[in-house]
Amino acid sequence: MASVLGALASNVNNMLSEMAKEEMAMLLGVSGEIDTLAVKLGGLKDFLADAERRRITDQHVQGWVRELRDAMYDATDILELCQFKAMEDRKRFGNNQLLFCLRNPLRAHDIGRRIKALNQRLEGIKQRAGQFSFISLNAYADRGRTAQGHGSTRRTSPELDRSGVVGNKIKQDTRKLVEMLTGEEEEEEKEEVVEGSSNIRVVAIVGVGGIGKTTLAQNIFNHTDIKDKFDKTIWLSINQEFSDYELLRTAIAGAGGEHRGHQELSLLQPILREALTGKKIFLVMDDMWSVNAWSEVLRTPLVNSAAQGSWVLITTRSERVARQMKAIQPHHRVDKLSQEDAWSLLKKQVVSTEKDEYAIEKLKSTGLGIIERCDGLPVAIKAIAGLLSHKEINEIEWGKVLTSPSWSVDGLPEEINHAIYLSYDDLAPHLKQCLLYCSLFPKYSIPDKDLIVEMWISEGFVNGMSNQQEKLGIEYYNELILRNLIQTRPPNAWIMHDVVRSFCQHVAKDEALSSHMGKLCLGDLESNKYRWLSVQDMLDWSACQQQKSVRTLLLYGITPIKLNVSDLCNKFSSLRVLYIIGVQHATSVDSLSQLKNLRYLYLFRSNICSLPDGINKMKFLEYIGIPRCEQIVQLPGSIIKLERLRVVNLAGTNINSIPRGFSRLSNLRTVLSFPAQMGSSSSKEEWCSLEELGPLSQLRQLHLKRLENVSSGSSAAKAMLSAKEHLIALHLECNDRQRDDGLLKEEGLISMEEQQRIEEVFDVLCPPHCLEDLIIRGYIGWRLPKWMTSRTTVRLDRLMVLTMDGMPCCTELPDGLCQLPCLKFIKIKRAPAIKRVGHEFLQAQQNGDSHPSRDAVSFPILYRVEFAGMLEWEEWVWEDEMQAMPLLEVLILERCKLQQLPPGIASHARALRFLNLFKVQNIKSLQNLSSVVELHLSQNPDMESIKNLPKLRILTIVYCPKLTVLDGIPALQNLSLMDYNMKTLPGYLQDVKPRSLVLDCSLTLLGDISMGDSCSDWDKISHIQQISGYAGEMRIRRRWYVFYTREPFKLDTNIVCSSLSRGIIHGLLMNKEIRTKELHDLLTDKERRTNELRMIKFLSALLTVVGFVCIMLYCYGLLP
Repeated sequence: MASVLGALASNVNNMLSEMAKEEMAMLLGVSGEIDTLAVKLGGLKDFLADAERRRITDQHVQGWVRELRDAMYDATDILELCQFKAMEDRKRFGNNQLLFCLRNPLRAHDIGRRIKALNQRLEGIKQRAGQFSFISLNAYADRGRTAQGHGSTRRTSPELDRSGVVGNKIKQDTRKLVEMLTGEEEEEEKEEVVEGSSNIRVVAIVGVGGIGKTTLAQNIFNHTDIKDKFDKTIWLSINQEFSDYELLRTAIAGAGGEHRGHQELSLLQPILREALTGKKIFLVMDDMWSVNAWSEVLRTPLVNSAAQGSWVLITTRSERVARQMKAIQPHHRVDKLSQEDAWSLLKKQVVSTEKDEYAIEKLKSTGLGIIERCDGLPVAIKAIAGLLSHKEINEIEWGKVLTSPSWSVDGLPEEINHAIYLSYDDLAPHLKQCLLYCSLFPKYSIPDKDLIVEMWISEGFVNGMSNQQEKLGIEYYNELILRNLIQTRPPNAWIMHDVVRSFCQHVAKDEALSSHMGKLCLGDLESNKYRWLSVQDMLDWSACQQQKSVRTLLLYGITPIKLNVSDLCNKFSSLRVLYIIGVQHATSVDSLSQLKNLRYLYLFRSNICSLPDGINKMKFLEYIGIPRCEQIVQLPGSIIKLERLRVVNLAGTNINSIPRGFSRLSNLRTVLSFPAQMGSSSSKEEWCSLEELGPLSQLRQLHLKRLENVSSGSSAAKAMLSAKEHLIALHLECNDRQRDDGLLKEEGLISMEEQQRIEEVFDVLCPPHCLEDLIIRGYIGWRLPKWMTSRTTVRLDRLMVLTMDGMPCCTELPDGLCQLPCLKFIKIKRAPAIKRVGHEFLQAQQNGDSHPSRDAVSFPILYRVEFAGMLEWEEWVWEDEMQAMPLLEVLILERCKLQQLPPGIASHARALRFLNLFKVQNIKSLQNLSSVVELHLSQNPDMESIKNLPKLRILTIVYCPKLTVLDGIPALQNLSLMDYNMKTLPGYLQDVKPRSLVLDCSLTLLGDISMGDSCSDWDKISHIQQISGYAGEMRIRRRWYVFYTREPFKLDTNIVCSSLSRGIIHGLLMNKEIRTKELHDLLTDKERRTNELRMIKFLSALLTVVGFVCIMLYCYGLLP
C-alpha cells in the first residue's frame, strides 16, 4: 500500500543516512551498491502520493504498488542485515583499524549481490511506472497541510470535551426508549419476549454504520433511571470478532461474579446464570452482525436466571438480526443528523475559543456544503471536523476541503466512506501507517497508549532521534485523537469506531490480516504476502503458519492455541513485533533467540519459566514485557548485552534479582517492577541493585519494589534519581504490611531500627524536578521523606498526580504539596496514624515563618482528592480566609473519624460537583455546599442532617440511621435509599421532591408499601413520581419488588398473589417479628392459659410452613 510505501521510503532513507554516518557500508565493503540503492529510492519517491490515490480503484496500479512494497520491505531486510553484521564486527574488533583488512569477503560479496539484485528490481519497477503516467508528489506536497502547525496550537489536549451528543433528537430518542424500558409491561406486549422466557424482552436500535447507534445506546445505558430500575446493567460489545468465552467473562464481571479463569462455555455459563439468578437485568449487545452471540452463548444462562422485567437492547445494521432476536416492533431506526444538528456537531468538534466560533459562523455556507457530503453520518462529520481542526479557519482552506477530488472518486468499495477517506488522505504517511496498524486489534483487547506507541517504534513508523521517539510517538497518538480517527478511553486506553476500522482494514487488506474465530479465507493466504497478522483461534493459527514475511504477530489465547516456539521462530524469522496474550506453550523458549530482527517481545499471563539464555543474540530487541508471567523468577544474565533495549516490564512476575551490569543498558526509557536487593561485592562495600540505575540517565518511567531490602541510604543514593532529567513517572514501593482497612497485619511487625532505615532510604530517593506522576506504596517510616516537606529545596513544579498508599506510621501529610502549581490529583490511602490535617497541608510555612501565608491560592488546579483508610483522622483545618482548591470537582472520604467538613470547602471549593462519604464515623451534618450535584453517603452512623445543597440532583443514602433532616435541596431528581433495618420510612422523604426513589429495605416495610394508600407511611412517598422498592431473600438481594408510578397511577408488586387475599399473604411473608412474639402480644389478657399459648405457637409454625410453601410455588410459577 502506498501510505506504507511513503513511510517505508522515509524509513529506508533514515537507515541509509544512519549507515552512512556510521560508515557501516564501508565496513562491510558494499558502499557503492548502497549509494545506488539510495538514488533508486529517491527517484521512485515522487510517484508514491499519486499511486496511493489511484490504487484503490485501479487494480493495475495496485499490482504495481504491491511489487514496489515488496521491494521496499526487502530493502529494509537487507539494510538491517548490514546493521546486524556490522554490530557483530564492531563487537569482535572494536575500533581496531585492521577491521578493513579482516572483514569477511564472502559475506561482503553476498550482501553486495543482494543489494545489486534489489537495485535491478527497483529499476524495472521505475520503468513500468511510466505506463501509469503518475503525477509527481510535488504537485500535492502542500495540499491540505498549509496550517498543520496552526492546528496543533489551537487544540493542545486530546482530553478536550468533544462529545458527539448534539441536538434534541437524540435526547428525545433517549427519553422515549428509557421510558419504555423502565415502564411497566403492558398486556399486549407480553408475547414480544425471548423464546423460552416470559421474563426477557428485546428492543433493537437499527441503522447504518456510523449513524450513532452506539452513542444512543450509551446514553440509555448511563441514564440514571436505567441504573435505578435494574439490578444489573451489562454492556457487551459484540461485532464480527466476538469471542464466546470473552463475552461470558465480561458478562460475569458486569453481573458481579468471578469467572475464576475458566475458558470453557460449559463452566462459564453456570457461573453467569448463578450471578444473575432472580436479578432484573438490562443487557446491551452493541454492534450485532448475527444472532450467534445470543443464541449460542448468552441465551441459555439468561433465560434460566433473569427476573421478570429484564431487557436486552441490541444495536445492529441489520433488520434481519433484529427480527431474529424477536425485538419489539417497530424497531427503533436512527435517522441521519439534521442539517442544524450536523452543523452543531461540526462546530463542537472544531471550536476551541470564542474567536474560533465567530470565525466559523462566517463559514457556515461552506461548512454546510461539507456536511452535505457527509450524508448526515456523525462518524463522518467528526472525522472531517478532525481534518478541519488542522486547517486555518478561512474560506480558502475550507473551500479546498469542500472541492477535494476525494469526494468524487469513482469505484470506491462499499467499505470506504468518502469522509473517512478524505481525512485519511490528509494524513502524513507515518500517521497513515500508525492508523492502519491500530485496526489490527480486536475491540475486546486494545493495548494501552504506551504499548501501541512502542509497537509503532518497533515497526519503524516513528522517525526521529532515538532519544525522542517516545515523545514523538505520543504526538502521533494525540494527532490521531485530535483528528477523531481514534477516541480515548480512560485512564490510558483508546478505541476505534467500526466505520473507521472497516475502512482501515480494507485499505490494509494486502498488508494486514485480522483473523478471528475461524473466519479465515485460505485463498487470501495463498495469494497475499502479509506483514501483519492478528490471530485468536487455533484454526486460523494453523492456516497462517505458511506466511513467511510477517513482521507483526498478535496471538490471543481466546481459544486454546498450541504454540510451538521453535516452529514459530523458524516460520516467522522476519518478526519485528511478537505480542502474545494468554497463550500457553512450552515452558522453555530458548529458541526465541533465533528471532534476530525482533524489536518487541510481549508475553502476558504466560506459563513460561524463563527468558532465553541467549537473549543477547537478539541485538535489535528494544522492548521486553512479561507482565503476570508468575513462573519467571530471574532474568538471564546476557540481557545486559542488549544495547538497544528501551523498555523492561516485569510487573506481576516473581523476579527478585537483577543481573549485575544492568547499568550497561544505557538506552532504557522504562523499567517497571525493578526489585531492590543487596549482595556481596568484590570491594568492601555491599552491592545494591539500585546502583545499576545510576548511569541510566534516559529513564522516563521507573517502578522500584522491595525497597525494604536496601540496607542504607548510601546504597539507595547510588540510584541517582534526582539527576534523571527525563524521569516523569516514579513508583516507590515496599512490601505491603497492612490489611485493606489500613491496620497492620501483625502487631509489632515494624521495628524502630527498620523505620529509621526506610526513612533514610526514601530521603535519598529524591525525584527530579521534571516528575509528573509519583506513587509511594508501603512506606513504614514515622516521618515523610524530607523532600516532601516545604523546608526542602526540591521543587516538583511539574507534578500532576500523587498517590500515597500504605503509611501505617506517618502522623501527618506532606506540607509542601500546596505549593505545586500543576498538581491535579491526590490520593492518600491507608494512613491510620494521621489524626489531624492542619494548616500546613493547605498553606506551607514560608522562609521559616511559623504562621502560614494566606495570600496565595493553594492547590490552584487540583480537581480530585481521595482520603481513604485514615482510621483515626478527626479534624481537617481549613478556615474561610484560606484560599485553596478553587477547581476541586471530586472529593472522596472513606473510613475515618472526621467530625465535620472544614468551612473552607463551602467557601472556596466552588467547583465541587461530586462528594462521597463512606464510613465517616463522627460527621453529623453537611451544609452550604452550593455546587455539589451528586452526593453519596454510606454507613455514616452519626449523620443527622443535610442542608442547603441547592444544585444537588443525585443523592444516595446507605445505612445512615440517624439522618432525619433533608432541607434546602430543591433540585433533587434521583434519591436512592438502602437500609434493611428500617421499621418505617424516614420522615425527611416528605420534605423532598425527587422525581424517582429507589428503596432497598426489609420485607416487612416493603410489604407495608405494597398496600399503597393503606400503608401508614404512604403519605411520606405518595408525591414522588416513580418509586422502585426492593427487598431481599437469602442470596437474592432484590427478590421482592414494588413499582409505583404516580401519574398515570400504577402500583405493581410480586409480594401479593391474585389467588390469596392481601391480608393473608402479607402475614405469610413478613419477617419473624410477626410470628410467635407478635401473635403472643396480641392477647391482652394477662392470665393467658397454657393451652392458648400452645395454640398460638402451633398456628405461628403453621403459618411459617404455609408461607414458605406459597413462596416456593410462586417462585416456580405454579401459583398465579
